[in-house]
Amino acid sequence: MNKLVRRFRTLPIRARLSMLVAAAVAFAVAAVSVTCWFIVQGKLYEQVNEDLEQAARMKPGNWVQMQNALIDCTKTPQTPRPFRNLYTQVVTSEGTACVTDDSLGAIKVTQADKEVIKNGASKRGVVRNGTADDGTPVRVMTIPQPAQDPATGEQSYVAISIAVSLAGTKSTLNDLALILLLVSGVGVLGAGAAGLAVARAGLRPVDKLTEAVEHVARTDDLNTRIPVEDDSDDEIARLSRSFNSMTASLASSRELQQQLIADAGHELRTPLTSLRTNIELLTRSEETGRPIPAADRKALLASVKAQVTELASLIGDLQELSRSEGQRGERVQVVDLEDTVEAALRRARLRGPELTITAHLEPWFTRAEPAALERAVVNILDNAVKFSPEGGTIDVQLSRGVLTVRDHGPGIPEDELPYVFDRFWRSPSARALPGSGLGLSIVARTVEQAGGRVELARAGGGGTVATVRLPGAPMPPPEVPETP
Repeated sequence: MNKLVRRFRTLPIRARLSMLVAAAVAFAVAAVSVTCWFIVQGKLYEQVNEDLEQAARMKPGNWVQMQNALIDCTKTPQTPRPFRNLYTQVVTSEGTACVTDDSLGAIKVTQADKEVIKNGASKRGVVRNGTADDGTPVRVMTIPQPAQDPATGEQSYVAISIAVSLAGTKSTLNDLALILLLVSGVGVLGAGAAGLAVARAGLRPVDKLTEAVEHVARTDDLNTRIPVEDDSDDEIARLSRSFNSMTASLASSRELQQQLIADAGHELRTPLTSLRTNIELLTRSEETGRPIPAADRKALLASVKAQVTELASLIGDLQELSRSEGQRGERVQVVDLEDTVEAALRRARLRGPELTITAHLEPWFTRAEPAALERAVVNILDNAVKFSPEGGTIDVQLSRGVLTVRDHGPGIPEDELPYVFDRFWRSPSARALPGSGLGLSIVARTVEQAGGRVELARAGGGGTVATVRLPGAPMPPPEVPETP
């Protein structure tokens, strides 16, 4: 059985569907056919029983033939009359069958006939299938009848058996069974063929999907799409749309990955080249024995340190951008935005001690990844510190979930505002300043993942204003007790 199940599972889906449809139809047809056959059999037997009951009501009254049959059981029956179709006989208590003159023949006596005689006073008869002496199948009704013993004159009971041939009934039932069998066979074959046709038509979109998947696996072409009708909303259409959406997402992810790698390679090339040049100068000085002046050596080492710091910052930014959505989702929690901004302000004041940073903060709680959100705020403040003139002022305000950071620097040209959140994008006027061009990209991604928005705009009177809007509330949500 297990082998058959395993073998069935290895068949193609259309073959399995066809077999299942054929099996279901075969079961249904078989159930209907068997039920029909038994119903017809019951109806035919009911008709035969009614004929026997009618004959039984007439036969006991013909007492002369019955009495003659009892007097001489060895008497050879007369040739049956052509219009008669009954088997009639009298059964004695010893089980002897006394056939009447007008009977078609004798009926084989059974124990049921003797029980009728034994229980004669109850006047209960039996109806059964039996066999005539010539082998003809018959339907027999046996009823008790009081009678007088011809030899002793004593009153006793005998049984009268009346039977009709079942040859015609059985022939009808056999013909019906053959017809039902043929109809069932044709129905099962037709169901199998229809199931195969339906399976082929229904699985045609699956074949297209399979071909598309195999094509993607073979050629690595993520631009493959499966045509789907706009008004179709069945399971196959939804699966096709999901596949198209998946391949589109993969293609977009691959393009972004390739762009990130290309941009990262471009950004890494400059500090690595400078770092390699400085290290080669230091190495050549050691190898040739020509010492570099102390001031120049100090400048070279400071440059190397700055370049290593820049590389470390760039690598950290790349790691942040490469983290998956699932990794971020595991660390999301309720964050006190006021405390986060205060922590970022402490770091910003250390980086710009000559600047005046004013802050007006109100309580606000939001759901985000704490470390990522703090880094995003730090990046915004770093930009403000970087572009603020010496002795300038930075205004920070947090009110009802809206964080604004305004500097009084040169500001961003209007034509550059659409690109400020792109990866590795840097304003031509700022390319001489340290940075990787990933800070604002990380800010935008972190804020969007927290369900908020970030904007950069030119401020009135000069400078730039960064606006971050985060959903939340001024009070933390109530804590839900853990279920023990």
